[in-house]
Amino acid sequence: MNKNLTTLLGICQKPKRSIFGLMSGTSVDGFDIALCTIKGFGKETSLILERSKTSPYTTVFKELILEVFAKKQVDLEKLTLINKAIAQEHAEIVLNALAEWNIQPSEVDVLASHGQTVYHAPAHFHQNPDFGNATLQLGDGDHLAVKTGILTLSDFRQKHIAFGGEGAPLVPYGDYLLYSSETEHRILLNLGGIANFTYLARNGQSEDVVASDLGPANTLLDQVVKKEFGQDYDKDGALAQSGTVNKALLDALMQLPFIKAPLPKSTGPELFNLDSLNELLRQHAVRIAPVDLLATLTQFTASAIAESLQPFINGNTSLYCSGGGVQNAYLMNLLKQAIPDTPIKTVEDLGIKSEAKEAVLFAVLANETLVGNPFVLGNMPALSMGKLSFPS
Repeated sequence: MNKNLTTLLGICQKPKRSIFGLMSGTSVDGFDIALCTIKGFGKETSLILERSKTSPYTTVFKELILEVFAKKQVDLEKLTLINKAIAQEHAEIVLNALAEWNIQPSEVDVLASHGQTVYHAPAHFHQNPDFGNATLQLGDGDHLAVKTGILTLSDFRQKHIAFGGEGAPLVPYGDYLLYSSETEHRILLNLGGIANFTYLARNGQSEDVVASDLGPANTLLDQVVKKEFGQDYDKDGALAQSGTVNKALLDALMQLPFIKAPLPKSTGPELFNLDSLNELLRQHAVRIAPVDLLATLTQFTASAIAESLQPFINGNTSLYCSGGGVQNAYLMNLLKQAIPDTPIKTVEDLGIKSEAKEAVLFAVLANETLVGNPFVLGNMPALSMGKLSFPS
């Protein structure tokens, strides 16, 4: 047997595996890494988060990604070069973290790499009848594996699309395995660039899971703050809180086709960006001060989430939030006002760091691919995800 396959078999036969989850989201602000020890699979999965951190991207590296990020037309040569560059940067961050933690790469069984989404194109967005759903993540797994010396699983979203899905959201697979409850219905809400949720019915089966993107969380806010104030984000939502909501614009945002579309659905900055926002302002003849625009967009985020989640909320439902939006105190207060009488917590109450959650869940996806049995989740057929890259 090929020695790589022998190594792979040995990892699969271990009673527990050391899996390093890697995640870079649509905010393009940094790289979340989570070193996990995982035993078992399926509903018997047991996970310990050993170490985690977020490594902010340098301005130069972030600008490099943004040259090809969420743009319909890009320089093909630059796109090709960046595919390798992202993997090299991610590998360097992994190696630096392991050195900081005094852990040898040989002690890690697997890297589970999400990569960097640069374009997400579900069929409802591109509306080209000759093509179905599509998505593209950069950060090649072979380069990660070779530079780190660690077996790598990557490019998870393509299998989801091959089975008829939109490639997003994927974290519900891990949500179901790690956070299902026997005592309460749970909604796990991720407030990253895009807001997405997983609904886990109390004592529910995997077929009962509902998961979907909901619309923008931070992506529009961050873009406006960057353009108008030269900052990366609205700290604590202070700028938005100083403004006044424009009701005409809020109503127009709430009537956008994506917001009104049925679940499940997926989206990204390809749809929610400054160009589309400016077009909406032009269509409705809205002239608005930057702080009022931020106030309106923050209220839009809270209102759109609340409207979509309403069918899943009853007297025994708790909402657990994660992602960068958790740090926006104004947004969190608006959510509490929009979803009254429902406990709104963070995933720290479930024993996981908010910033590490998605990286952890890709580690779980990798574990399922290695040793699990594919299972139906909601309306998706049973599937395993991720491509294997050997270090030699």
